[in-house]
Amino acid sequence: MSSAVVHRRVALQRVDTMDSAPSTASNSMAASPNDTPRQSPSSTSLSSLGSTDEIDLRKVNGKMLDTYGNEFKLPDFTIKDIRDAIPAHCYQRSGARGLAYVARDIASLATVFYLFHNYVTPENVPSTPIRGALWALYTVIQGLFATGVWVLAHECGHQSFSPSKTLNDTVGWLCHSALLVPYFSWKISHGKHHKATGHLERDMVFVPKTREEYASKVGRYVHEISELAEETPIVTAATLIGQQLGGWLYYLTSNITGHNKHERQPEGRGKGKRNGMFRGVNHFNPSSPLYEAKDAKLVLLSDLGLAITLSVLFAIGAKYGMANLTVWYILPYLWVNHWLVAITFLQHTDPSLPHYEPQAWTYTRGAAATIDREFGFIGRHLLHGIIETHVLHHYVSTIPFYNADEASEAIKKVMGAHYRSDVEGGSIGFLKSIWKSARWCQWVEPSEGSVGEAQGVLFYRNRNGHGVPPQKLEAPTAQA
Repeated sequence: MSSAVVHRRVALQRVDTMDSAPSTASNSMAASPNDTPRQSPSSTSLSSLGSTDEIDLRKVNGKMLDTYGNEFKLPDFTIKDIRDAIPAHCYQRSGARGLAYVARDIASLATVFYLFHNYVTPENVPSTPIRGALWALYTVIQGLFATGVWVLAHECGHQSFSPSKTLNDTVGWLCHSALLVPYFSWKISHGKHHKATGHLERDMVFVPKTREEYASKVGRYVHEISELAEETPIVTAATLIGQQLGGWLYYLTSNITGHNKHERQPEGRGKGKRNGMFRGVNHFNPSSPLYEAKDAKLVLLSDLGLAITLSVLFAIGAKYGMANLTVWYILPYLWVNHWLVAITFLQHTDPSLPHYEPQAWTYTRGAAATIDREFGFIGRHLLHGIIETHVLHHYVSTIPFYNADEASEAIKKVMGAHYRSDVEGGSIGFLKSIWKSARWCQWVEPSEGSVGEAQGVLFYRNRNGHGVPPQKLEAPTAQA
């Protein structure tokens, strides 16, 4: 699939600001712009600069192509441009409104349980297959409502739930603990994800493999990747099943899909630690390189929340039996994990998205390397719009979800072609995108012929014959 490429000459004078300059040793490790309303680190917009020096960026960097074959150009707007475009009232947060949504979702969970527990019984539904099918439906419905609660706790973690940090963290800790999520531990690592989105060495979730890493995974040389046969669909399916069933737990326990550069942890606690089970990188141990010494109490408080929930679940299982506990809680919990992984995967994995090497990354560029999708009534009402307004969320994460649609429309005017969305097919299209992204997005590499800064802008490629093919590299010559 490809689209027509329109060649344009871009006249600009390069000005290095926090928003527009590629990351260096100093600004690559800097935090993102403050996530409080109406603040910005810069007032300079490249798109508004006059210049007497015309530069054809395509000649300087070479032609960058996403996986579809569309020409990519680096964003030229700033955080200030984004914030200034958003109406002031979109930043307003209401604790009462947030609590009302929590109450609604919990009431929905309780109502569904009451109805099934009292009416889907052998007396009312004597057919075992029909009764089993209804209880299977129960797990799906409860999984959706519980995912909504998860999203509201996510709002708390970003302080978009209310103006009160105390209320936010109390509600977030209670809701996430009930869903076996280590609230503060996740909040800290998730904040680092927002500060380094699209950064291949600092991002914390769904960091794609480079060509070299993919070659190592499949046991081939880098130059052989372009000649590999198609990955069989059954392998893709097996990988997706594993990702959707266990991906969230694997992430919490081993930081899978997060960056693996822990030796750079400023306190030295990452030395000798790697992603993977029992290798010292997880969301439960205060000494994990994901955290600093000052985070220890919060990590332990997160662990306490999990311990309380597990104790309650153990008591329920002991009293009512593991079969009931499995249907009432464990299966809906697995559905929550499925939706969480699917949503996050599709927010950051798409044939149109770039990823950046450290020398080419900026906060503005990374935040634009996300995509909005559409999940219909379920996404907008049960899951509180987390799928439909994710691009905005990466620029201003303190805007509450009920104002996110309006704010998203406002920033589209600033982002222009750099705003990405895939709403084709609605809810069905969203589900199909899981398979499509898995087949199209196997590793990232620079565009063929790219030079200069563009060598640090990487796009997805695959061995399955979809989109732009991977570069053909020559085998290294043997030294005499």
